[in-house]
Amino acid sequence: MGVSTPAFSSRLTSSLRVAGLGLGLMLLTSTASQAQTWMVSTDAFMKLGVMDKFGSLGTYTAKFVVTNNTSGKTYFLTKEIASGQNGIDVVFPSEPTEADYFKAESGEAARALPGPYTWECQVSGKKVVGGKFSFPETFNDVTTLVADKKK
Repeated sequence: MGVSTPAFSSRLTSSLRVAGLGLGLMLLTSTASQAQTWMVSTDAFMKLGVMDKFGSLGTYTAKFVVTNNTSGKTYFLTKEIASGQNGIDVVFPSEPTEADYFKAESGEAARALPGPYTWECQVSGKKVVGGKFSFPETFNDVTTLVADKKK
């Protein structure tokens, strides 16, 4: 004795498969184009460096000292320069997640606050290089680009 499947059930199954395929294709196709939204992230920093131009010192310790002239806070970062390396560049303020970062004697991490700064690098307790810089009032001065719609 054979088992028969009603024709109605077979047509319903086929119709549901076609409907499912159609729905899936509609979900995968792109809808009307919308404007692109962008997020922005900017960080202000200053790269400071020192170099024993002729490599005559061999291994030495460079102590970078940065002072915020507005608040009077001073931040320090000490780096060992290996023989043959001659020099090093550091970034102020450095991320506090790094092993070495600019910090005050209290341990407070430096931040890029607006205003003027002075810096120097000391080797063997003597100032060997230094200067001034400032961070602007607005770091995220962003220009938004708008595409012209073609007619």
